[in-house]
Amino acid sequence: MEIRFYRATGEFGFLSNLYKSEIEIDNKMFRSAEDAYQYFKPIKLEVAEWLISAPKPHLCAMAAHSLLLFDIKPNWNEIKVSRMKEVLNKKFQNPELKEKLLSTGTAILIEDSKTDNFWGIGKKGEGKNMLGKLLMEIREQYKKENNVRTKQV
Repeated sequence: MEIRFYRATGEFGFLSNLYKSEIEIDNKMFRSAEDAYQYFKPIKLEVAEWLISAPKPHLCAMAAHSLLLFDIKPNWNEIKVSRMKEVLNKKFQNPELKEKLLSTGTAILIEDSKTDNFWGIGKKGEGKNMLGKLLMEIREQYKKENNVRTKQV
């Protein structure tokens, strides 16, 4: 079974980074996973603050995608996956969201983005789907933790 998600609405909208769910990282609160992720992309703090001041998470993402190379941390491509995993781990510490993620069972999670070949599947459906893969990895981690707790009881 596959679960495709993209927008922050509908039954599986909670899987989207645009879904509004407060996240705290490094003593800073963010309104969504998208904001928390994009905040760490620019070199300069004032640019990061400007990004997350966008009225909505999707506008933060649009602005971040428009940054020029000299505005982005030089090692961003090397650290972006680990940063996203950190953000997702924080997001799904919310018990309600954690339970929803676990309720997806063994379904293959697919970010159905037609414009992103890295985090989503891209226009031709052949992208890396890294967001979906990270979500499935985190889901498996939670399942293992639940098994350990169940065995200890």
